Amino acid sequence: MKTAAILAIGAFLAVPLLGAEDGAALFKARCAMCHGPDGSGLTPVGKSLKVRNLRSADVQKQSDAELAKIINGKGKMPAMKANLSDADIRTLVAHIRTFKK
Repeated sequence: MKTAAILAIGAFLAVPLLGAEDGAALFKARCAMCHGPDGSGLTPVGKSLKVRNLRSADVQKQSDAELAKIINGKGKMPAMKANLSDADIRTLVAHIRTFKK
């Protein structure tokens, strides 16, 4: 499982950057491999890393600034600041809000 996680992170970093205008496409390219297309985290990599369910009340109650800080790297979450613009991060936060139950 550790190898799968390393491969997934490597694939993530190899994906070219997308425009900030499409949060769903950006999420699909950058986040879905671990968090799943629906944000549930129920992917093989997500399960092995025990990623948080982005649809959960715990995640959804966090401020946009807190979510952006996590996207920039916290705990098991690799820092994305080098690979994403501030606009991309704001777009991802807005897309994560669409997962609210």
